[in-house]
Amino acid sequence: MDPALEVEQRRLAVLADPTRSRILRLIRDRADQRALVGELAGALELTQPTVSHHMKSLLAEGFVVREPEGRRVWYAIAPDEYDRVSAFLGGSASADPDVDRIVDDLALRFRGVFAAETVRSIVADSLELLRRDGAATPYLASRTAAFASSRLDALARAAGEPDDTPEVLFVCVQNAGRSQLAAGILRHLAGDRVRVATAGSEPATEVRSTIVAALDEIGVPATGDFPKPLTDEAVQAASVVITMGCGDACPVLPGRRYLDWALDDPAGLPLSEVRGIRDEIARRVRDLYAELVPTA
Repeated sequence: MDPALEVEQRRLAVLADPTRSRILRLIRDRADQRALVGELAGALELTQPTVSHHMKSLLAEGFVVREPEGRRVWYAIAPDEYDRVSAFLGGSASADPDVDRIVDDLALRFRGVFAAETVRSIVADSLELLRRDGAATPYLASRTAAFASSRLDALARAAGEPDDTPEVLFVCVQNAGRSQLAAGILRHLAGDRVRVATAGSEPATEVRSTIVAALDEIGVPATGDFPKPLTDEAVQAASVVITMGCGDACPVLPGRRYLDWALDDPAGLPLSEVRGIRDEIARRVRDLYAELVPTA
């Protein structure tokens, strides 16, 4: 392997670790954009040695710098790496979403299908589910609108007359790796012949960069999908539910077909190892697609 490519893959793997991503996001989103290990440990509910271990990895790859101040040591994102780290993390936490505007727009979209009170309830619940237990969530307003819209769509389909379009729900733990690979590949193959949704039992904040890169390599574009929590509406609307490592988190409803795909978790793996997981998922997705749409 090209030594430069090997170094790049190693650095991506360091960034892709969920805990390190959260550390970097906490630092970036602070007013002074720096933090002490003790502060990070408290915010993440981790021990200081654990946080120090992650900081050592980030420091070794040049993503953060140490700023001693008396007996304390502050950590900040390295200036030369700030743009790259920020692009990897996605947008910073925005101001509180304009809930009234989101509700008004969705009430107009679903006029004649749902009352405004129902729309407001779904929007408020979606906002709380996406807040990530107080962690900074990028693009919170637009994600709330998109998440609420998808839930309302699912509710409408579940309550309406059934159609012949199969709907597949892919569920993994963080909705940032396996489920995103499977969904991206199926959307690419099926177009509008199959509806595709994803969810996570413990969703992350962003889809991992190695997942986006692994899809891009085979011509599957990033769709702008983002990790979202598993909801009853998503299961109710699905005809096939495929779980990948999330245990019993998915409710079992009658009339749905359930499959469990035993696959390695790509979290923290370099792109060279993610490719193998991607190709195994692609094989299974192709078999599923041929079964769901036999004349394709």
